[in-house]
Amino acid sequence: MPRFDVAVGGELNLDLILYGLPEQLPTEREFLADGLRLTLGSSSAILAHNLAALGARVAFASLIGDDPLGEIALQRLAAAGVDVSQVKKASGRTTGLTVILQHDGRRRILTYPGTMADMSRADLDMEFLKSARHFHLSSFFLQPKLRPHVPQLFREMKAAGLSTSFDTNDDPEDRWEGVFNVLPHVDVFLPNEREALRLTGAADLNSALEQLAKRVPVLAVKLGAQGALARRGQEEFRCPAAKVTPVDPVGAGDSFDAGFLYQYLRGADLNTCLHYGNLAGALSTTMPGGTEAFRDPSRVEQFFRQHET
Repeated sequence: MPRFDVAVGGELNLDLILYGLPEQLPTEREFLADGLRLTLGSSSAILAHNLAALGARVAFASLIGDDPLGEIALQRLAAAGVDVSQVKKASGRTTGLTVILQHDGRRRILTYPGTMADMSRADLDMEFLKSARHFHLSSFFLQPKLRPHVPQLFREMKAAGLSTSFDTNDDPEDRWEGVFNVLPHVDVFLPNEREALRLTGAADLNSALEQLAKRVPVLAVKLGAQGALARRGQEEFRCPAAKVTPVDPVGAGDSFDAGFLYQYLRGADLNTCLHYGNLAGALSTTMPGGTEAFRDPSRVEQFFRQHET
């Protein structure tokens, strides 16, 4: 029996979220935020944390600096039950940090990559990752040293008998190159609508779906307030978003991935996977940051019990 349900290889950092700042910030002025949260950040870590909170056995491999930021991030992951024994520390290096300026319905995302730009394939313990049933990778474009080796990494995972999933997240350079080299080795691809359009260059979502559904066995696309859809060949499934009063959208897409994969690995049908993904994404929005809503097990259980039907 595999030691873990899911192994995640990826970036690890914190999010510093500032609320109440004006959208226009002229230089040489001082502006006061009316709210601040320091939370576990990075798409890979948010997914790992929330999968563990849902009950999955999760392993996480990454690289952080020998600094307080990295230590706090590590402690947050471990507190959720994630195995972080193979997260390595780079002496003299700084862990990355993302600053999010949250506005009404929109946000600005500013990231200092730090060690996420330093992490290479050599920093990932392959036997540790292969001791799971499933492998996941996020933030393809934020890991330049790892990126050229990602197709081979997925090939090795498939050869070892693992199923795989992949979420590119945004490309800061807006070039969207290299993804199609990975997709032949991906079982579940999890872009949002914008990412699907940018990756394919399609003029509309239906055209993007047609292109991507031919490349992966399961395609799940996040549609924000419209919920999500999944494609398996020519079969299409749609599920509306769960109704909640949102506080903060940070990490909602990564939380959707966690919910979707949790049910996918239990053998659920795609409608159930979509529904659970939407619930996890909705739960994430009820508190600031991508993991805060998942830190209290009783709160998670109550939310899903209320919305599961």
